Amino acid sequence: MEIRLLRETDSGRIAEIQASSPEASQWNSSDYLGFETWVAEQDGDVIGFLSIRETGGGEAEVLNMAVDPGSRRLGVARSLLNRALEGRFQEVYLEVRESNGAALRLYESMGFRRAGVRPKYYERPKEAGIVMKRQKW
Repeated sequence: MEIRLLRETDSGRIAEIQASSPEASQWNSSDYLGFETWVAEQDGDVIGFLSIRETGGGEAEVLNMAVDPGSRRLGVARSLLNRALEGRFQEVYLEVRESNGAALRLYESMGFRRAGVRPKYYERPKEAGIVMKRQKW
């Protein structure tokens, strides 16, 4: 598996992965070109992506992440997070659907801790977002 930065030609595949991942935020796939977006590629096929932005002062926010359903539970999301973070930030924040137990367990295993709740943060279905934070120190 190779982790690399998003290319414009990846947009169609990103849209497919996102559409098959209702737990992820549903953006226009071309919007990812405006952020630091990493993709996981296996045998020439994009199988996952992660978008992140630096918010300043050593902080960053994971904006969205999704893995193709056929490639889940193989370490793709962990690899994307490791590559995107690589010791670059003092604090990293993200939101995750309260019903997404697999993602919550992954983030907790990578040092993220629950920092708050945003009621009705997500649409379709309406659901709370769990705010998570990882500190380097």
